[in-house]
Amino acid sequence: MTINKLFFQIQQETYSNLKKINREDKLFLKSVNLLKKIKKNKKKVIIFGNGGSAATSSHFAVDLTKNARIKCINFNDADLITCFSNDYGFENFVKQGIDSYSNKGDAVILISVSGESKNVINAAKFCIKKKINLVTLTGKNKNNTLSRINKKGISFHINSFSYNTVEIIHSYILLTLVDLMVGKAVYGTKIGKI
Repeated sequence: MTINKLFFQIQQETYSNLKKINREDKLFLKSVNLLKKIKKNKKKVIIFGNGGSAATSSHFAVDLTKNARIKCINFNDADLITCFSNDYGFENFVKQGIDSYSNKGDAVILISVSGESKNVINAAKFCIKKKINLVTLTGKNKNNTLSRINKKGISFHINSFSYNTVEIIHSYILLTLVDLMVGKAVYGTKIGKI
């Protein structure tokens, strides 16, 4: 396979998925309304993902905090990961972090390309049990565990088995939410607030 053919396939799959996700008006509107509520009530967003999704989490946390003026934290610090994983197990460190850092009215965003990451699943179950506002982003199988856990909440799913495609679109979704919160007043573009 040539690099051009592979690049074209990735481009086509990404474009196809972006067209589908752009029709998810209800999910974007619910997400923006949740973020507006968080901002109005001076609450915060906690975001987490493993691997490449950790980098996406960091990017979103910085942009949401700096540009949209909504406090956002992520659990990517080595000291937090190693401390909580050592004490509670890797599969429970995110859940424990949410328990330790969240307050009533906060929101949690969990990212898992497979929707099967045990630490993310345990965190989602904890959020549902504690009635914490939850947004999930997944890929691969539509009927993955994380999507099923958050079936009544805000759940974005990307229909792709390509990690890079899913991660690119997850980044697109999250940064679009920032843009929708900020709007043209800051960017000087035609992008408007919802």
